[in-house]
Parts: sequence; structure tokens; C-alpha cells
Amino acid sequence: MRILPLGLILIFIVACNSSKKPDEAAFLEGLDSAEVEGPAISEEVISSIIQQIPSPLEISVLLKESGTKYDRALLNSPDNISKYNSNYRKALNLGIYGTDLGYTNIYEQNQDGIEYMSSIKELADNLSIGQFFDIETIGRLATNSKNLDSLLLITTQNFNNINKYLQEQKRANLSVLSLTGGWLEAMHITCEVSKKNPSNKDLKETIGEQKIILDNVVQLLSFYKESDPNMASLLNDMEKLQKEYESVEIIKTYQESTFEIVDGVMVIKDNSTSEIKITDENVENIRSIITSIRKKIIS
Repeated sequence: MRILPLGLILIFIVACNSSKKPDEAAFLEGLDSAEVEGPAISEEVISSIIQQIPSPLEISVLLKESGTKYDRALLNSPDNISKYNSNYRKALNLGIYGTDLGYTNIYEQNQDGIEYMSSIKELADNLSIGQFFDIETIGRLATNSKNLDSLLLITTQNFNNINKYLQEQKRANLSVLSLTGGWLEAMHITCEVSKKNPSNKDLKETIGEQKIILDNVVQLLSFYKESDPNMASLLNDMEKLQKEYESVEIIKTYQESTFEIVDGVMVIKDNSTSEIKITDENVENIRSIITSIRKKIIS
């Protein structure tokens, strides 16, 4: 079972067939005064990380099976948006709000979802990437939890479009920050749900297997440690989290893949398995570190 960034599905919904063109003038006006120099991160690198992000349906099932009730207190308040006065904070919280919108979707809390949609749109506009967001599509997703899995593929493609555009504008750091914010919020929710369900093995394993994703996120942030003090500070926090994960073991057993016919279509079945070794102490320490990092971002 893998973890969520369901938020990414909803955050990076782009109007694929939109006739709208990016307003580059507005984008340039929205840049921070201090330019952030950083390497161009290839679409392949971003894609490889996105593809490791789990299906939203998996976490949806996981949360529902845990029996945990909807808890808005777990989420970042949409009212906090006025606190985010730099592109760094806006991009991080864009990712966080996206995950929160996904959470409201899982529990079919449509009214709350509308509030998060509004905050997401405002942050995107402030970052001058609002033209990529098809708010009508997001609205439909927020009121209909069906077909999310198929939308994951579209979302991945759309994220690549945003990343490509931001790279062209030498602002790929915004992509990395949004990705990091969405992942952190997903971890926060999962850790808090796990705290309420300490005997739930699937939740613990979900937290444990994020060790691999975290390594990728740290690698992305490290590209900017010399040029952006904010991202260097965030990297330092994430490396503390990475340190805690060192004692978490992921033991993979490889078995050759096989072919199966599903609904008349031949698919490849991955028969390899993974064993996650994570202690209650690991889970609590990871939760504590995540809480600390998140507090800095949303406050």
C-alpha cells in the first residue's frame, strides 16, 4: 500500500486542451525580487518521481478501512492564505492545500472542498500560474470521487507541462516546492491517522515505504541549496527526517513479472514484494518531525 499525494491530482489539474496561453508578463511581475538560480531539472527526473507517487484510490481505501472519521482539524485552514507573502511560502502551501482538497474529496465534504479550491486558485494566480488551473475540472473532481485513478495519468502529464513552463521561466523551484508541500501534507495526515489507529499495520507500512520518496524529494531540494537560503533550510529539515528513516528497512523480494488478461487487455503483473520494517518509535519520531516542519510552513 502506498501513500497519497492525492493533492497532486487536484493541484496540478491543467486544462490540457485549454486555448488559454500563459500570461508571461503577469508571471514575470509575480516573481520575487531576488532571483533564484538553480539547475534545470529534466522532465524525465520529475516524471520518474511523480510516477512513484501512489494512486489516490489506494490511500482513499486505506483511510476508509481504518474507520477514521473526517477531521478538518488535521488540515491547514484556508484562512491562513493571507500569511503567505513570498513565492516560497505560496508554492509550498499550494501543495499543502492541494492535498487538503483531496482529503475533503475522499470524505465527500464538498463545502470544505470549495473553500480549498478558492485558496488554491488564489495562490496559483498569485504565482502567475493560475492560467494552468482549470477550476471547473477541479470543481468536478471535488464533487465526484469516481475515476480518480484514470485522472492520475492526466495529472502527471499536466504537472510535466507546468514544470516545463516553469523551467523555461527559470522557476522550476516552484514545482519542487509544490511537490514537497503536497507530500509533507500527505505524510502529516497519514501519520495523524496512524496515531489514532496504532494497531493499523497498513498505515505504518505506508509511512515506512515513503523512505524512497523522501530520498527523491531531498535530492530535488539539494539542487537549490547553494542558491536559495529558504530551500537550503527546508532541505536541512528534510535531512533530519531522512536521518530518522535510516533505521526503517525496506526488504524487496524480486519475482519475475507475469502477463494477465484484464477486461480483455493484456497487462503486466508485478509479482515482486516488499517487507517494511518500521517500529512504533520510528512512526512517532517521524510524526513529530513532520509536525515540526509543517508548522514552519503553514504558520
